Amino acid sequence: MVKHSFYIGDFVVFGLTILVSIGIGIFYALSGGRQKTTSEYLVGGRSMKFLPVAISLLVSFESSIMMLGLPAEGYVYGIQYVMGSAGFFISQLLSVFIMVPLLHPLRITSAYEYLEYRFNSRAVRLLGTFLGMLGYIWYMGIVLFGPAVALEAVTGFPLWSSIFVISLVSVIYTSIGGIKAVIWTDVFQSVVMFAGMFSVIIKATIDVGGPAKVWKIAEAGGRLEFFNFDPDPTTRHTFWNLFVGSIIRGFGLVFNQSTVQRISSTKTVAQAKKVLLFVAPTFFVTLSIAVYEGIVAYSYYQTKRCDPFEAKQIEDPNQIVPFIVMDIFKNLPGMPGLFLASLFSASLSTLSSGLSSLSALLWADIVHPLVGDISEVKATIIAKVSVVVFGASSSAVAVLVSLIGGPLTQITGSLLAAFAGPLSGIFMLGCFFPRANAKGTLAGGFVSLIFSSWISMGQSFSKKKKVTPWLPPASTDFCPVEGAVSNMTTTWLTSNMTSQATVYGASSLAWVATTAQNVMTSSPVPEDGLEGIEKIYNLSYQWLGVVGIFTTLLVGMIVSFLTGMNKPGDVDPRYLIPISDILFICFPKSFKNKMASFGPQFMKEEYKKKFPDPAKKNYIADLEIVINNVLDEEELDDIQASDVTNVKVDDSAKNVEGSEEVGGTNGKVTSVSVQ
Repeated sequence: MVKHSFYIGDFVVFGLTILVSIGIGIFYALSGGRQKTTSEYLVGGRSMKFLPVAISLLVSFESSIMMLGLPAEGYVYGIQYVMGSAGFFISQLLSVFIMVPLLHPLRITSAYEYLEYRFNSRAVRLLGTFLGMLGYIWYMGIVLFGPAVALEAVTGFPLWSSIFVISLVSVIYTSIGGIKAVIWTDVFQSVVMFAGMFSVIIKATIDVGGPAKVWKIAEAGGRLEFFNFDPDPTTRHTFWNLFVGSIIRGFGLVFNQSTVQRISSTKTVAQAKKVLLFVAPTFFVTLSIAVYEGIVAYSYYQTKRCDPFEAKQIEDPNQIVPFIVMDIFKNLPGMPGLFLASLFSASLSTLSSGLSSLSALLWADIVHPLVGDISEVKATIIAKVSVVVFGASSSAVAVLVSLIGGPLTQITGSLLAAFAGPLSGIFMLGCFFPRANAKGTLAGGFVSLIFSSWISMGQSFSKKKKVTPWLPPASTDFCPVEGAVSNMTTTWLTSNMTSQATVYGASSLAWVATTAQNVMTSSPVPEDGLEGIEKIYNLSYQWLGVVGIFTTLLVGMIVSFLTGMNKPGDVDPRYLIPISDILFICFPKSFKNKMASFGPQFMKEEYKKKFPDPAKKNYIADLEIVINNVLDEEELDDIQASDVTNVKVDDSAKNVEGSEEVGGTNGKVTSVSVQ
């Protein structure tokens, strides 16, 4: 095992990143509204600009899993994972025009407020909150574990030190600075993160001999297969489970608490749409770049003719990026520190967003309904203390995750699908199926949770597993003699691979890849004759979330039918998305509105009159807390003068009549009258 050393310059670069992150938290703790209210602390007073919110949302999902796991995928399995990124891109584009107009007008703090509004059921909301919080805590644990184990193995940086530092720093600036600190720290950390990624790609590409050479070497190594149309659901990666599966699962990202919280922190629907219009293509590009980084690493070690896995210099694919960083920048102090900073930044951005989201969930879904209206100071203190508790919980989960082996991408997909699939299904029942009722949704969610968890646990502990072999490794001609594979074996395998691929094509290449993996790494031969439960346990981890979604939908609709489905007028149309919006997504809004009134979509305007407007209720709730900022023209457009007829403000000798006058106030609201 090769370990590299850090120099003073590396620790200086890394230390500055940590200090800047904490400094941003301190700044927002002492400026503006000083995070004295839950509105300011959790959703930034709903006055954040779209660009920083968009960048923050982007990096919230680009953690150490992207920095380490995706390059590992590219190195050992090739570029095919890009198809999954393309699927998420499509789902996010659809969400811009389907989901945002549903969620933003509700002015919600917790994503699960929607569930209570839609199903008129506190139990459904709590089930959603339970699933969402569990999923987030496990996700943060994986994010903490990833860089810790990689850096310990490659640089000797202690695992517990990594977990402690990342967790402590994110807790500090999230707890004192609120969502504004999270968003602006994410912006700073995104610059550091991408600087680290591009520095590796550029330097390694130069060492290989240019982009064309990288592409040529990767193609010869069998790492540029984009499409695999194998219909077998147990195949690890195919076009179907990556592209199609990601489109289905991708809708769940919009109902993620981080997404809802950032959508709610913008001023208007138009700005919320801009956030996702920015995130969708950028997310696709950055994930693809991360996979490509693994391709570059393979080409670099093929050029160097010493595969670090075959030479026993590293053991885990998640270690490939830290190892190549220490390799190509060993004579340039400061650059390894930049990568360390970028890796920690990726984890910090995700962890801080998760902590902020969990804090919002705890307050809005659990504490506030129990304690009722309390002073804003006490409420904000509760939210801040919860950040510390959740930070400690995620550190504990990181310890549990360390007991599970495999690539970070697969660990994440397997563990989180047990929660994400049922949760996405619950939201889809709510917005796409107007006849679904609360009993059916509860039954669907619970059954799906049990079924998905069973499969996930079975995959983790099953004795028989269908092994997906790595692609042939890079050459080992110039590796140190100790621990290296026999050059004769390498030469035979490489020669056989090339000749077989030339004569018989891709199928032979896959066979030789299997042979190379079994001979050179002594990994288990794929199991044949799997039966019964064993086949279910060997389902591709990419399908787990889809299975959870459809289980929820199927059971939910069956139970709803048996217990009395909703009838037209039973559901507020504000909580529904008509199928016509999807079928006619490219048509004018007037046409879609007309089509929505036909059929069992329950979207007639007359039904809205039976229910109170949730946007009005939540808007008044915001006014009753604090008006911190002078409203601009965009905000005034969102306020209906007929809704707010009388607002009393501290230190004001007069009642302010009409919503436009509210823009000129700056103080604490003592009463609000609604027409």
